[in-house]
Order: sequence, then C-alpha cells, then structure tokens
Amino acid sequence: MIAIIVGLIVTLIIFVVVISAIQQHKEKQDTEKRVKVAKQKAIIDESEELILNLANIPSSPNLAKILNRRSLNAAKVMKELMPDVKGIKKKVSDLSARLEAAEDLAASKSNDDTFMLPDNEQQILAILQCIKKLRATLKSEQSKGVLDAQAFTQEDQRLDAMQLKINIESLVKRGGQAQSKEMLGSARQYYEKALQTLAKHPIKTEYIKTKNSEITQKLEEITDSLKVTNASDAAKKAKNEENELDVLFQPKKKW
Repeated sequence: MIAIIVGLIVTLIIFVVVISAIQQHKEKQDTEKRVKVAKQKAIIDESEELILNLANIPSSPNLAKILNRRSLNAAKVMKELMPDVKGIKKKVSDLSARLEAAEDLAASKSNDDTFMLPDNEQQILAILQCIKKLRATLKSEQSKGVLDAQAFTQEDQRLDAMQLKINIESLVKRGGQAQSKEMLGSARQYYEKALQTLAKHPIKTEYIKTKNSEITQKLEEITDSLKVTNASDAAKKAKNEENELDVLFQPKKKW
C-alpha cells in the first residue's frame, strides 16, 4: 500500500513538472511571438512615417513602392504569427491595394529631381534625417533580398545626390549671407567646407563640376576683396602715421 502511495505521489510530481514545463514553453513561445509582432508593427509604423515624409523631397514613385511593399511584408508576417490579431486581415488587404496603386504609379511616372532648399534650418535638418533613414531602409531591404541590387543602387545614388545637394546649397547659402554682411572670413570658411565636401564625393557628377567652379569663383572674389581691404587699411595706416609725424615735427608756435 505504501509503495502504491509513493508511486502515485511520484507520478503526480512528474505530471506537475511536465505540465509546468509545457506551460513555460508555451509562455516562452507566446512571448517570442509578441516580440516578433511588435517588431513587424514597428517596421510598418516606420514605413508609414517615411511615406508621409516623401512629400518633403523630390518625387520618387519607386521609393513609395518599396516602402509600401515593406509594410505589406511586415503585415503578412504579423498575420502568420498571430492570425487572430484584431484588424490584421483588413490591414493586409489595404496594404495590398496600396502597393498595387504604387506600382501602377511607378510604371507611369518618372522621378522628379526638382528641389528647393527650405529657408528654415529645422526643415533642412528634418529632410536630411529623412534621407538618412531612407538610405538605411533601402540597405536593410537589399540585405534581406527583398530589393534587387540594381534598384537599390539607383535609389541610393539618387538619395545620395540629393543629400549632397542639400549640404552644398546650405553651405553656399550661409557663405553668401556672410559675404553680403562683409564677414569675409566666415564666408570663406563656408565655401572652403563646401569645396572639401565636393572633393570627397566619390561620384563626380555634372552638378559637382558646376558647383566646384561657382564656389571657386566666390573664393576668388573674397580673395580680391581682402586684397582691396588690406590695401585700403595699409593706406589709411600710412596716412595716419604721416599725420602723426606732421604733428610731431610741425613748427612750434611762439607765444
């Protein structure tokens, strides 16, 4: 009888341990699923934000298509992980329709590289941050095999050229403002920094050649202005010294 009781107790303990292990494993799986779902939701939210920010840069239908596909892929993963998540089926359906519209637009509309530099420094900074995020996103999609090398290179080079243009135009603008206020030292620093940025860029485009020539001309103008200013200052100094000598050696008055 004692042996039977002990056996039952051992069996019960084993049963409790097994149930507990199964429960812990299930909870671990659920936690991992929630983490993966949260990650996919973050991808969708980030993509949505980037799509909205595309309005602040020259139009790129291909970028919109890439970002919409990214959102759709993330939504599909969410649906596979937790198909009972509220609204996930409708989200997948909506994103599928939006991707189809983006693909149609990309097929019928070309890129627009027209860009006006904002006057507000905060807007410029926001645009540069957006471009940086877009380039990181493209690299991530390409590394996952979702984006082919040709499409990645085309869009990344376009964003790189845009980023360079914003930086250069901003520096030239600051240099021009300093030059108009006759702050020639500051103006020269802005122009020289712009030239250094152009020189470091690996792809020598027509824009780089044109801006390099324009900025070099501005630096020559500053050099000429400084020569004139220095010559004028030297003449004034010589005149002042001459006047001081005249006063020193002028005939003394008799009282």
